[in-house]
This record gives sequence, C-alpha cells and structure tokens, in this order.
Amino acid sequence: MVKMILYKEWLKTKGFLFGALGALALLLFYCLLSVIKTAQINGIETLWELVLEHNQVLVETLKYFPLALGALLAVTQYLPEISRKRLKLTLHLPCSQNKTVFVMYGYGLIVLTAFFALISIVIYAVLNHYLAAELVNRVFATVAVWYLAGYAAYLSGCAICIEPTWRMRAVLMLMTAALLLLLFISGTPEAYNRILPGLFIYVLCGQLLIFHSIKRFKEGLQD
Repeated sequence: MVKMILYKEWLKTKGFLFGALGALALLLFYCLLSVIKTAQINGIETLWELVLEHNQVLVETLKYFPLALGALLAVTQYLPEISRKRLKLTLHLPCSQNKTVFVMYGYGLIVLTAFFALISIVIYAVLNHYLAAELVNRVFATVAVWYLAGYAAYLSGCAICIEPTWRMRAVLMLMTAALLLLLFISGTPEAYNRILPGLFIYVLCGQLLIFHSIKRFKEGLQD
C-alpha cells in the first residue's frame, strides 16, 4: 500500500519535478558561472574579499528557489486532492489515515532533501575549488537557512491546502509569513548560527499542522 501511495504522489508531481530540475540547472549554471568568471577575470582574491568584507554568499541567485520549490510542491501534491475531492478517498485506503498522510508528506520531504543535497554538492564542488573550507562553510551557513525556509513552506503549504476553512487558512498563512520573514530578515553569513537549531525544531513541529488540518477536514468543518 505504501508503494501505491508513493507511486500516486510520483504521478502527480513528476511533471513539476522535471520542470523544477530544469529551472535549478539554469540557476546553478548562471550563478556558478558568475563565480568562475569572477575568479578568472578578477582573481580568486576578489571572491575572498566578497565573502569576507562584503558578506556576500556568491550564490544569492538561489536564495528563493528552496522556498518556491517547497511551496509549489505542496500545492502540486495537495491541491488536486482538494479541488477534485480525492482526499476523502485517499484517507479511506486500506491503510491507517495517519500512515497515509505520513507517507504523502514524507514523499515531499524526501524530494526536497534530494534537491537540496544536489544543490549542496554542486555548490561545494565549485566553491571548494576557489575558497578555503572556512569560507565555504560560511556560505553554507546562510544556504542552510534557505533550505529551512523550503521545508517550512512545504509543511505549511500542505496544511494550508488541506485546511477546510478559509479563516484558519488565513491564520496559517500569517504564521507562515511571519516565520519566512524571520528566516529572510538577514542575509549576513552565519547570522542565524545560534538560533538555527531552535528554528529547525520549530519548523519540524510544523508537521503537526498537517494532522490538525486533516482532523478538521475529517470533521467536515466549513466556513
């Protein structure tokens, strides 16, 4: 049954995922080509100066990609379930409802993690060629916050799509907007180092919102 649910999620999202992969390839090519050209034309010292003295991350082009990926993946997964009234059928599969929901959003989290791992590998391969390990870590300290925003957008997006009342959806949207504003309020490398573990736990607890929305959906609540 788990394999069937995963296959269903793949069928819903494969078109979007291939499109997202293409967009990611273009963004990576653009921002990393800029890094390489800067090093070739102005020297590696310029890159060090940009990171150390100007607090640049060098891959700012990717800043909002994880956020967009998480939000759009949630919509791609759950909006058809709601608009076509398939969620009730999905929840009545011969599998516990909590397990069904866990597999569905677990699929999304695995997809996001795969994308973020790919981004990290490519960025590391390029930056490690020009920068010291300490500077590469400095860049990834900020990139990690972008990834966290992607996970937050996904978990909140799932809950918002499932939530049956617009009043509660508005509350969830405001909560999500406040969290995302906090995550993007500073672009300085390592600005979130001290609070990043706490933010991670807070975002992880966002999965509870999904089960809360499922419970309200099952109760048949409406505006």
